Amino acid sequence: MRASAAIIVIWLFSVLAQAAEPSFDARLSQYDYPYPVQQFELQTQRQTLEMAYMHLPAEKGKPTVLLMHGKNFAADYWQGTAEVLRERGYGVLMPDQIGFGKSSKPAHYQFSAEALVANTHELVQELGISDLVVMGHSMGGMLASRYALNYADQVQKLVLVNPVGLEDYLKYVEYKDPEFFYKNELQKTAADVIAYQKKNYYDGKWSDDYEALTTIHKGWINGPDWEQVAWNNAQTYDVIFTGAVINEFDQFSMPVHLIIGTRDTTGPGRNWKKPGVTRTLGQYDKLGKAAAERIPNATLHELADVGHMPQFEAFERYQKILNEIF
Repeated sequence: MRASAAIIVIWLFSVLAQAAEPSFDARLSQYDYPYPVQQFELQTQRQTLEMAYMHLPAEKGKPTVLLMHGKNFAADYWQGTAEVLRERGYGVLMPDQIGFGKSSKPAHYQFSAEALVANTHELVQELGISDLVVMGHSMGGMLASRYALNYADQVQKLVLVNPVGLEDYLKYVEYKDPEFFYKNELQKTAADVIAYQKKNYYDGKWSDDYEALTTIHKGWINGPDWEQVAWNNAQTYDVIFTGAVINEFDQFSMPVHLIIGTRDTTGPGRNWKKPGVTRTLGQYDKLGKAAAERIPNATLHELADVGHMPQFEAFERYQKILNEIF
């Protein structure tokens, strides 16, 4: 009886532990965002898709800031930034790109920076926004750059927070088919997500706030639609490897602010470099300076000893920079 009782207790603890782990469907219907979420219907690539977004209207005479999220995140992580901007009267538009967050997860889609930016531009037009500042983090920095290049007449200012794309990755690394990334995604566990972010974003440190940023991924991995989400995750690597916006940084016509955590070492593809390539990828202490030199009207804001996530790792210092820019 004692052995049976022990087994039952162990089983109960196991059930409770599983219940404590989140489980989300592809559209995150069980996960709340900090502001009301709306859906914008798109006709794109022979299908009808929905782009989720949060829109906080601007005060009279103030522009709207378009916030573009990174690859490992969704629009909800912009809350802290949004609150700073709202206090100053700015409007804030936070979309989930197709394939991310609460937006559609298509089985077939040609993911490119051009396509995602065009979708976002349609949303901006639908909302009747004319005075626009564009701001992006990580992969969102690539998209923000592409948006500013393609729709320069609508963008007053561009703000990039530790953007990927400060190097033309395919000059140095081999191109990988999405199937390669799909197999890697399917093997991921919640522990893998935490270990990656802890090592690469926060220099081995961890906190409840950092943990909260992994909730969506843990829920998807545990959820019923992980294969489809994983496939979209795999496809969107193409945005990073084929975007190469760095080659057009000399064409920016608006003021550009680079917010760079100099400890960042994000270097997509560093594990499959082309034969003979010796370049060290992801040296943001050098990449920020080099990017600023290429941009006609650039201001570089460096955050020493801060990594890929300055808006979380060093929010007070990051907010001080925002107060200078906005």
